[in-house]
Amino acid sequence: MDFLQLAGKNILITGVANRKSVAWHTARLLQDAGANILLSVRTQSRAESVRKLFPDAPIFVCDVEHQDQIDALQQAVSGQVSTLHGLVHSVAFADYSGGWLPFHQTPRDAFLQAVNISCYSLMALSRAFQDLLDAQTGSVVTISISTTRMAAENYGYMAPVKAALDSSLCFLAKSFSQFSRVRFNAVCPGLLKTSASAGIPGYVDSYLFAEKATLRKQAVQTDEVASAVAFLLSPRSSGINAQGLVIDAGMGINYFDDALVRDRTERTSG
Repeated sequence: MDFLQLAGKNILITGVANRKSVAWHTARLLQDAGANILLSVRTQSRAESVRKLFPDAPIFVCDVEHQDQIDALQQAVSGQVSTLHGLVHSVAFADYSGGWLPFHQTPRDAFLQAVNISCYSLMALSRAFQDLLDAQTGSVVTISISTTRMAAENYGYMAPVKAALDSSLCFLAKSFSQFSRVRFNAVCPGLLKTSASAGIPGYVDSYLFAEKATLRKQAVQTDEVASAVAFLLSPRSSGINAQGLVIDAGMGINYFDDALVRDRTERTSG
């Protein structure tokens, strides 16, 4: 039974990197559901490695930092399909090469680059594919984070960038509602074990703490995020628009868990 009603639907997935990425898990799940997936990656070398993972899927190269490449992606995808039923925006970047800095010392260029790639690219891609997205059932899904109100030092300026991404959903949904029923939503996971996260200073310690803070004492799995993405792409979620679906295994309500508090106070008193 095709419960999600995704069989035969054309879905473009951006940001496929490797077997640990949200985009890879999403692409595999959608392919298993019978969807026709099209993949976009940042570089030619990445395209060659991803082609080994999805040998039957069209793969395009697009660095979303550059508008001309987004335009070229639109032309290339239009040559493959006449309609897109879904678009997955799984793209984010922050330059942590200079090491950790207090938020107020964030370099202007680094912040603006992160906004361009991680947030503005959603707007640019949506505009580029405006006429290709199915006007009645089209769904655009981006990947955010479980909360942008937690001032984690090591995540730095990416939380404000994701906050801008979350807000952009509302404005995109409103803008597109003037001429279509295309929906815009986000999946907002807790800390994940991905290759991208490995570049964040001190991430492993944060990940291990987040795992302890979940109600089930197990971190969010990337395939759980992919399942939520598939649901939001599906007509089954037709009533959901301009929302962020938090996938954090209960972490957000459990920061004062007795075991966590006791462990911390015992260490401090010891």
